[in-house]
Amino acid sequence: MSAHWVAVASAAHVRLGRAGGFMQVNHGRLAPLRRIRPGDGIGYYSPNTVLGEKDGLQSFTAIGTVREGDPYQGEMGGGFTPFRRDVAWAKAEEAAIKPLLDRLDFTAGRTNWGYQLRFGLFEIDEHDFRLIAEAMGAKAHRGSLGSAAAGC
Repeated sequence: MSAHWVAVASAAHVRLGRAGGFMQVNHGRLAPLRRIRPGDGIGYYSPNTVLGEKDGLQSFTAIGTVREGDPYQGEMGGGFTPFRRDVAWAKAEEAAIKPLLDRLDFTAGRTNWGYQLRFGLFEIDEHDFRLIAEAMGAKAHRGSLGSAAAGC
């Protein structure tokens, strides 16, 4: 059975990962990526567009399915070699989180809904993953989203 995850990164960083077909979390740390398995659904939430800038983006910016293979190190230049996993990204539009707050299990009824986003990666249920995929208008691409968001 596949798991579903939300990762947190600036939209600019997420766009780099989408273009390269990979994901990174927690500034390239390996440990969080070991929790994720091939076939798991991954959605990215971006609090801002650029790291360190507070522009209030607060949107889901990518969604897909983790591909086969283990975490590996990528080269970002300057000696920075963050750990990554390959992802089949779905064709999707960015979607603001605020209209979903009352419907997502991980945020409904919580005044401090952003608290768990501070961890950079956390597991969500299939219901939430489907809601996010639907809000993003996600379309599977070469097997992305697997059964987790079938019919999206």
